[in-house]
Amino acid sequence: MMTRNSLDNLATPVDKSHTSEDGNPGVATPATMAPPSKPEVKVDIEHVHVEDDPRSWSNTRKNTILVIISGASMIAGLSANIQNPANAQIESQLHATSQSISLSLSLFILVQGNVPLIWSALSEIKGRKPVYLVSIAIFAVCSAIVAISRSIGLVIGMRVLQGAGSSSVISIGAATLADIYEPHQRGTMMGIYYSAPLLGPSLGPIVGGALTQGLDWRAVFWFLCIWGGIIVFAFAFLFKDTFRKERSPIYQNILKRRVKERKETEAKKARSGDVTPATARPSEEHVPGVDEKAGRQVPTPKDLEAHRATSVVVSTEVMKEVKPSLADVNPIPPYLRVLRRKNNLAILIPSGLLFAFSFSITYTCARTLADTYGYNALTTGLVLLAYGIGSMAGSVLGGRWSDRTLARLKAANGGTSYAEMRLESTKPAMLFFPPAVIGYAWTCQERVHISAVCVMLFLCGFFSIWIYSSTLAYIVDANVGRSSSAVATNSSFRGLFAFVAAEVAVPLQNAIGDGGLYTLWAGLMLFAQGMILLVLYKGRKWREQSIEAETARQDRKDAA
Repeated sequence: MMTRNSLDNLATPVDKSHTSEDGNPGVATPATMAPPSKPEVKVDIEHVHVEDDPRSWSNTRKNTILVIISGASMIAGLSANIQNPANAQIESQLHATSQSISLSLSLFILVQGNVPLIWSALSEIKGRKPVYLVSIAIFAVCSAIVAISRSIGLVIGMRVLQGAGSSSVISIGAATLADIYEPHQRGTMMGIYYSAPLLGPSLGPIVGGALTQGLDWRAVFWFLCIWGGIIVFAFAFLFKDTFRKERSPIYQNILKRRVKERKETEAKKARSGDVTPATARPSEEHVPGVDEKAGRQVPTPKDLEAHRATSVVVSTEVMKEVKPSLADVNPIPPYLRVLRRKNNLAILIPSGLLFAFSFSITYTCARTLADTYGYNALTTGLVLLAYGIGSMAGSVLGGRWSDRTLARLKAANGGTSYAEMRLESTKPAMLFFPPAVIGYAWTCQERVHISAVCVMLFLCGFFSIWIYSSTLAYIVDANVGRSSSAVATNSSFRGLFAFVAAEVAVPLQNAIGDGGLYTLWAGLMLFAQGMILLVLYKGRKWREQSIEAETARQDRKDAA
């Protein structure tokens, strides 16, 4: 029969209070060595010892993972835009209305933005690899069904499922990078990773136009099916799962709840006389900052991941005995936990606006080039490539600048960093981004030579993604242990904002022209930049207050 002491020792509490001498959150270190009979140790959950630590893998393996998830993320950008050149053929052959075609596009982006909440929750229980395999397989199968569809209703339905299947990498792709890279490396790697889907809005019209003109609209979706199949193969045979449940607060909290339920069941059996022997025993976890052989504390690096943890590290043997199931997965609580932090809400709004701007400018520019300049689908795609190239350059260079800025500020702060430091790198781009948007607005409005339009597209893509890549890295860094949920929440905001942008873009373009529409967008970008600066200067205080509140709530639950 389980004794009270053995039940109490099932979970090992995590430090909730360690702060460095300068008041900054530092690496959590144990205050005292726990006796062997009661292994209660204080650890930073992000640096809990795990077997086969992904952050210790070789650069070759890490680069392979980066290439695979980048290739998968390109699906999201391609599939959202590749249909545009084929819309006329689809409307004609399937006897569809323009409203139906518009619905197939807007519903796709809305679903693609919100389903990552489900994929994220699943990945925190079952791991990253199974979610990648299932979701991309759904995308590939639905692409094939669209290719053989004979009605617009089936096309819309399958496009919705396509959006769901293509969306997993949007959330857990960034979480995968957080699994294998330390914070000081993430800006650069996020920039490289995010440059792949940024090519989608530009390559989509080119690929779609070429396939539609050379074959027909169905070839577009056969292309997506083949690409999805290649990615499924890569995940199946070349990708090694990076998820470690010991470092997941979501997994740990679910497991803790199951342990509590198990204790209650054992207590009921004991009271009823049905005695069950204890099979699970606590095992002592490795504690970062402790030399196990010498029994003394050793230095550990101060970094922005060493926050005050709010989760529980359950012993390894108990993990084998009690395992969460799909019934424990509910995407709403992680979503609400992310939104409960003011710094998250304040950064998610500008992130959504920046993505909506990117979606709007590629969507409306295609109409302008067709109606005003008389370009066909393929030529339109070639012009839009300027925006894609600018976005890629901004993503890579902005990511590198973000890492350099973080390293410089960390050195100036005595070797201690915190998440908000990264947002300092957005300031140079903020000076030029709104003027570039206004420049694009009036070059289109006044029908200036196409070379000027290309330059403005390049600059808009460059500066918008420079800012966006830093905000995405901040969202990961500021949500230690729950990066997948945070990025999924960001995806939800992106999808909602882009859906609204897609619905209002054409009416506004017809009413006030490109000049008025993108002057309005320049004002919204100024507002977004103001929100980012607010997080830069106030976000740390808000975040620490939220962590303290979460700790207090967890303590109350533990005492219940």
